[in-house]
Amino acid sequence: MDDQLYELVSHKSLLPITFGTDKVILESGGEDSPAVQSAMCEGQLYACPKTASNGYFLYYNSEYFSEKDIKSFDQILKVAEKAGKKVYMDWSSGWYIYSFFGGAGFELKLNSDRVTNQCNWNKKSGKYAGTDVAEAMLRISSSEAFFSGNNDEFREGVEKGEIIAGVSGTWNVDIVSKTYGDHYAAAKLPTYTIQGDQVQMASFSGYKLMGVNATTKQPEWAQKLAIWLTNEQNQKRFYEKTGEGPANIKAAQSQSVQKSPAIKALLDQRQYSIVQNVGGNFWDAATAFGMIMVSGNKDNLSLQDVLNDLVEETEAPLKEN
Repeated sequence: MDDQLYELVSHKSLLPITFGTDKVILESGGEDSPAVQSAMCEGQLYACPKTASNGYFLYYNSEYFSEKDIKSFDQILKVAEKAGKKVYMDWSSGWYIYSFFGGAGFELKLNSDRVTNQCNWNKKSGKYAGTDVAEAMLRISSSEAFFSGNNDEFREGVEKGEIIAGVSGTWNVDIVSKTYGDHYAAAKLPTYTIQGDQVQMASFSGYKLMGVNATTKQPEWAQKLAIWLTNEQNQKRFYEKTGEGPANIKAAQSQSVQKSPAIKALLDQRQYSIVQNVGGNFWDAATAFGMIMVSGNKDNLSLQDVLNDLVEETEAPLKEN
């Protein structure tokens, strides 16, 4: 994953791609393309871009929802409540929790060392305070229609007909399209309500990359294999098997990719997305925060204290192994 690149490079775990570099760069859109930039560190290519669909959007069953319904998280929940069904989003992962804070204008980014973070999710001033976002999330989790779980639980819920809308990515297009059938649909993320305003949910976007272990005894052959596994034909095959969009520009322009509702939804969401460049300390901190939100803050903790803990852990220096 591109969010792990800098940490792997800093630990000297990745071998630079020096064989066939020009071909990889050209077929991924050129040196200035986001795909290539996601795989580079200090001007050196360290991996081969494999997919360009590492983002998320809204899947929904159009048997229940109109195109107007899916514009608002509130309305999505109301429809699901009335139908006795569920709406899914995984709040155990900071990858998805970012949607609420990023949409409301909060920041999470890497410091210049490329491994530690800056995070202002606990701020008290500005248009919205961090506690406003937390309160908005608690209102969502209070709905009987809301369901947070892992990816396997999402797939199971879709198959059983229990989940009729959910935030996920292209890796689940197979089960969703098969189960929803003619009613399979996808769209950008909806808005959510914060302080009476409708705020567009943001998202992380990114790329899956294929790197080479720095300790390999066959560096040239390992690079050749990585390049072959991520070439145009293999990226097309990977899309056909998984639904994940190719990073290779020719593969991405193929007719089958362009017709995909999931890929279109991902493209529509892209204007509200940022490339995922986050240091490792964020993820456990976000999980702890997310679980409090999912529980409805059952222990009645101070939301400001919860956010302060999240930011403190997120911004902490990385621990030495």
